[in-house]
Amino acid sequence: MSMKERFLKKLNFIPNLGTLKQGRLVSQLNSTETLLDQNLHHLPPSASAYIKEDQKTHNLAALADKIHESKHLAEEALLDICEQLKIASPPTPNHNKLDIAADAETPSEAEKQNEEENPLSLTDFEEKCPPGGKEAVILYTTSLRSIRKTFEDCHSIRFLLESFKVMFYERDVSLHLAYREELWWTLGSRQIPPRLFIRGKYIGGADQVVTLHEQGRLMKLLEGIPRRLSTSPCTACANIRFLVCSTCNGSLKVVLADGNIRCPQCNENGLVRCPICTSN
Repeated sequence: MSMKERFLKKLNFIPNLGTLKQGRLVSQLNSTETLLDQNLHHLPPSASAYIKEDQKTHNLAALADKIHESKHLAEEALLDICEQLKIASPPTPNHNKLDIAADAETPSEAEKQNEEENPLSLTDFEEKCPPGGKEAVILYTTSLRSIRKTFEDCHSIRFLLESFKVMFYERDVSLHLAYREELWWTLGSRQIPPRLFIRGKYIGGADQVVTLHEQGRLMKLLEGIPRRLSTSPCTACANIRFLVCSTCNGSLKVVLADGNIRCPQCNENGLVRCPICTSN
């Protein structure tokens, strides 16, 4: 017999138990009343009426106690079955904890008022100026997709700056090794992109920049930055910001009369900076 069949069998047995007990109680009460009627014939009418009334009250109280006991036994049997089948009721959600967490995430009125009275400015950030970034927006990124999160973070910050239509200079550390060394020297440690600098102030990585944008503060930090009027890509490099070296055609070597030498015009990847969109 399966577990389900045994469970249904026990459930069907529970009401029958109560019914049998109630039927047995009723039969006992009827027999008691019959015997009482036979004995009351020998008593005066007033005494017999009093005894009958008292006996009925006692019988009703006993019947109520038996019914209550029967229900209690049925409940215990049902709980025992549920425990055997390992049936547990779902946990009741703690609404108080949820409310406390929601209140903790919601900024208080005092914090909002403090933000309005003391707005965030560039003076609140650490001064770390990369080369050529005193009055400009410099974004260090990477175009390598080997680490997906890093690539997506770089794309997110680039998209934010483009949506604000401000002039910024992107420096891809994967295309130009000098940019990576420049970033490490500016921050004093080996940090990975993206890293944003505004007017010689270090703003932070992807998490910090996105948080500032969600709070509506990033646009205030970009106030005064020249607007980017053209939305079309660069006609020379298509916004890649690098071109293949025209001197060595990316081979890194130049053929001379006395032999081959390292091309002095390009970087380690055989690329040169685009003269149109990377004037900074």
